[in-house]
Amino acid sequence: MSKNRESEKNFNSLSGKVLKEFYTGNKESLKPGQFPYTRGIHSNMYRGKVWTMRQFSGFSTPEETNQRYKYLLKNGQTGLSVAYDMPTLMGYDPDHELSVGEVGVCGVSVASLDDMEILFDGIDLENISVSQTINGPAIILFAFYVALAKKRGIDISKLRGTLQNDILKEYIAQKEWIFPPNPSIKLVVDIIEYCSNHMPLYNPVSISGYHIREAGSTAGQELAFTLNNGFTYIDSCIKRGLDIDSFAHRLSFFFNAHQDFFEEIAKYRAARRIWANKLKNEYGAKNEGSLKLKFHTQTAGCSLTAQQPENNIIRTAYEAMSAVLGGTNSLHTNSLDETLALPSEKAAKIALRTQQILAFETGVPNVADPLGGSWYVEKLTDEIEEEASNYFEEINQMGGTVEAVEDGYFQKKISESASDFQELVDSKKRIIVGVNEFVEEDEKIDIEILKISHAAETDQINKIKSIRNNRNNSRLQDKLSLLKKACIENENLVDYIIDVAEHGGTLGEIVDLMKSVYGEWEESFSF
Repeated sequence: MSKNRESEKNFNSLSGKVLKEFYTGNKESLKPGQFPYTRGIHSNMYRGKVWTMRQFSGFSTPEETNQRYKYLLKNGQTGLSVAYDMPTLMGYDPDHELSVGEVGVCGVSVASLDDMEILFDGIDLENISVSQTINGPAIILFAFYVALAKKRGIDISKLRGTLQNDILKEYIAQKEWIFPPNPSIKLVVDIIEYCSNHMPLYNPVSISGYHIREAGSTAGQELAFTLNNGFTYIDSCIKRGLDIDSFAHRLSFFFNAHQDFFEEIAKYRAARRIWANKLKNEYGAKNEGSLKLKFHTQTAGCSLTAQQPENNIIRTAYEAMSAVLGGTNSLHTNSLDETLALPSEKAAKIALRTQQILAFETGVPNVADPLGGSWYVEKLTDEIEEEASNYFEEINQMGGTVEAVEDGYFQKKISESASDFQELVDSKKRIIVGVNEFVEEDEKIDIEILKISHAAETDQINKIKSIRNNRNNSRLQDKLSLLKKACIENENLVDYIIDVAEHGGTLGEIVDLMKSVYGEWEESFSF
């Protein structure tokens, strides 16, 4: 029986909780902007301000990415989102042996304060919101960014933006970790604490379900595992001594907009409701901002196909609409060529225009949660919430998130879901246009492909060597010694890393020092 018919059959015996409230007169909780915010965190939603259009971008050298940022801003983008290359994500300088062939290939290469300065040259950081997708070495790239703002004389309390800084989903899905789980969670809390004290407008962590979904999870697993990670960070912050209302209002989330249109809308609605109830009833949050789950959405990269790539424009448009109908606060729309290469300028512009057409031509933003009250959407919302609750219980029974990571629980669940999905595709029970049905013989790919020059690697290696040759190495060693002592004594590391960055310390050098204290993480389970 299809999901639609199963839901319809069960509706008469179990109406949605929110729908019950509607028919019994409790209509206040159904209004957008009202607790538990199922219908959105703002009463007027996009009638007051459309979502932030934040296209993820980064490639080659900081110089080239800087030019792409200026191009996107000129074409109407309202926020920047930095994509770093693999060496940066893994904490290696461009001249490290493991960086060979990867510098600038899947993102921009940033290994020093100098690189960060070039990346944002001519961009007003006081008036533009900047998101950074970085996790394992997040505290270091964050320190580079703060050091840059201070160098420009900017009051860092005015900086707006988001640091992904979600290490738990790396162990669960994306696999770009450096240190073991416990010290890594400690570093996340360091940044949250620092921002609570010095950067009240900045989101110090974006708890990410996107990569969990891209790895093959279901919508329910994406929601459950992501929210569970968020609760784990909260628990760690409270253990540090932070008051829940001093930081919870600055935590944000990052979800995937996948292909099942109504299921995705229900997922976002359930996320807000679960978060609001948990923060209020279990953590005792009193600040209304702490109860309001804020999230960024990116359309599903794994839904795009190399075959008939123009079809990806259509897939992305529908996925983007589900995110908007679900109440996203910011949005990235994928480019049509992303299964083949990093986006070309033309493809990036089409992706941005997709958002702009949705915002200004369709009329969709004129109503907050227009599907609220739909029996199907309300029932799906309840089902996903119940599924998430079951996963929370299983994780707690295992001893918590770190224990579940070490046991491979999350990884096994996602692997099973990915296998189930692929079986549906292989058997044609799930149709992917251009892949397993409506296939064109002798198809030719006729779109522009962005090519990354290998000169980027040479440029970045020369730059890092120049930094090392021209800095005061004796003074730097003093700063590195202070940082190592702070690691050993379990202090907040942000100011120490800023100090090292200002004296010419590189990403790789800082990571190596931290590895000497914290060690490195290797998965040890099998399934």
